[in-house]
Amino acid sequence: MPFDIRQLRYAVAAADHGSFYRAARALDIEQSTLSRNILKLERAVGTPIFERSRSGVTPTLAGKVFLRGIRPMIASADHLVAMMRAAGQGRAGGLRLGHNSSVSAGNLRATMMGWRATHPEVEVDCVEADRAVLLAGLSAGEIDMTILMGAMGHNGFRCQPLWSERMLVALPASHPFAERNVVHWTDLRGERFLLPAADPGPEMRDILLGRLSVSSASPDIRLRQSSRETILSILGGGCGVSIVCEGSTGAHYPDVIYRPIHGEQGPALVGYSGYWREDNGNPALRRFLGFITKRHALPFDFLP
Repeated sequence: MPFDIRQLRYAVAAADHGSFYRAARALDIEQSTLSRNILKLERAVGTPIFERSRSGVTPTLAGKVFLRGIRPMIASADHLVAMMRAAGQGRAGGLRLGHNSSVSAGNLRATMMGWRATHPEVEVDCVEADRAVLLAGLSAGEIDMTILMGAMGHNGFRCQPLWSERMLVALPASHPFAERNVVHWTDLRGERFLLPAADPGPEMRDILLGRLSVSSASPDIRLRQSSRETILSILGGGCGVSIVCEGSTGAHYPDVIYRPIHGEQGPALVGYSGYWREDNGNPALRRFLGFITKRHALPFDFLP
């Protein structure tokens, strides 16, 4: 374009103040600088924008049309600059989070809701997939941070424990254990467990094998090619039980109830960890990490 945004700002200021002198004072520049730039602007557009007199300046008919058109341009430019500054400080832009567990309740949901409430300008996109897919997304830079069950190290990623959640057994409402407030691991040795073959089903299976295997007997675990929602939906028919973490208990299914599982040391807990690349330059990720450390009183350090 044959003119720049500064010249447009000068013209609007002159129109608003009705005087080159008063506009220059408001902009804290020399009057000669303002008048010279407005003259360049008039030459660039090919017509006078102002009528000049001893009492000040008045927009010409063409000038009124021109000024009406450039005001939205200046406002858009200001908005764009503000957006870029906010994005550079992590107060805007985008954040892509990966997970393979339910977010109907629990710490992950509460953290995401708290972040959105305090950072509404940052668009959060959640990716739910199996662990391998999420880690590949991290490696490719398509995901900023992934939150997964457990704390397995992966080359190239920072891994930090975040929080723990209770484990619960999902039972048919007609099950004898439905009368109890808690269920112990030892109570579950004779049960048939239905788990999804997709994540986090295999991790739940490994937990059950570690807790319930005795001598040569292993628990009855069936991995189904169904979603966890489908499995929980059919439990009310009495076909078995399932294991869930606290994050799944916000969703309710017909004739299905949840009961906390206890072990020898009290409530059964499972930990969750966050994974991200140290070379990720997204400022929103750094602000999110700071938000998590403050919200959950976590001691780990990260690049500011």
